[in-house]
Amino acid sequence: MEKDTKLVLGIAGGGFLVLIILFVTILSLLGNSNGLNGTSFGDTVAVIPLQGEIAYGQSSFLESSVVTPQTVTDSIKEAEEDSSVSAIVLDVNSPGGSPVASEEIMNAVKNSSKPVVVWISDIGASGAYLVASPADKIVASPSSIVGSIGVILSLTDLSGLYQKIGVNQYAIKAGEYKDMGASYRNLTPEETVMLQGMVDQDYEYFIKQVAENRNLDVEYVRSIAEGKIYTGTQAKDLKLVDETGDREKAIEMAARLGGIPGDYNVVTLTPTESLADILKGYSTNFAYALGKGIGSLINQGSVQNSVDYSLR
Repeated sequence: MEKDTKLVLGIAGGGFLVLIILFVTILSLLGNSNGLNGTSFGDTVAVIPLQGEIAYGQSSFLESSVVTPQTVTDSIKEAEEDSSVSAIVLDVNSPGGSPVASEEIMNAVKNSSKPVVVWISDIGASGAYLVASPADKIVASPSSIVGSIGVILSLTDLSGLYQKIGVNQYAIKAGEYKDMGASYRNLTPEETVMLQGMVDQDYEYFIKQVAENRNLDVEYVRSIAEGKIYTGTQAKDLKLVDETGDREKAIEMAARLGGIPGDYNVVTLTPTESLADILKGYSTNFAYALGKGIGSLINQGSVQNSVDYSLR
């Protein structure tokens, strides 16, 4: 009987030991499967590049790089959903771009569930600064270009050139203002007032967003806005950025804000663009060109379009 008792106790003890080993193994596997690139739980800073003009799509393979809101917001979402990531660094080098596209990324930064630190390398201006403004901290390279808080609507009147080269361009339209901004004629005084009102409204919105995101007085932001650009050092003095420094300083700051006490891992989330994404970019730009008026299509695919509305 004593032998039987010892045997039962031995089997029970062995079974309990197996269960403990199995439990530890499962925990280990879960910890590894949740991390980006197999990193351990909660000790990772995700770096998301924002390099180039901010827009909804590219119009040419030969143009400078374009960053779309979808790629950035998808990367932020990926970092938020990964349990191994404790903080995000947005690596910014951009002159700005589309007001709507910039605002979309700004909202993603503002609503992030994890700390976001922005590092501005060469330039973080206009729409790119709007994107950066709600971050928990902004670090700028001392010699970077920061600011340019303003809105511009660029128009091209080529009517004089058309006359010289014998081009007679015109449009058949329904709606008095449908060809407003077309390259074959100048604006009427009424159209100028109309467009100026739109630009002024967006400018006020830009100022108010920066003031709210940076906890600054609206009138103070207005006084340092006006499209002015500043070095990173000047921007710190003006409270547009929090610190000056390099990329490593921004990553270190993000790690501490994310609650990582010691060493940390760094992963860069670089989205890949498929052929479908590129084709979608073409169709997006074509639709935008149609919205600008038929006259602007004369320069589609050449040096510049007749209308350029952007935060830069």
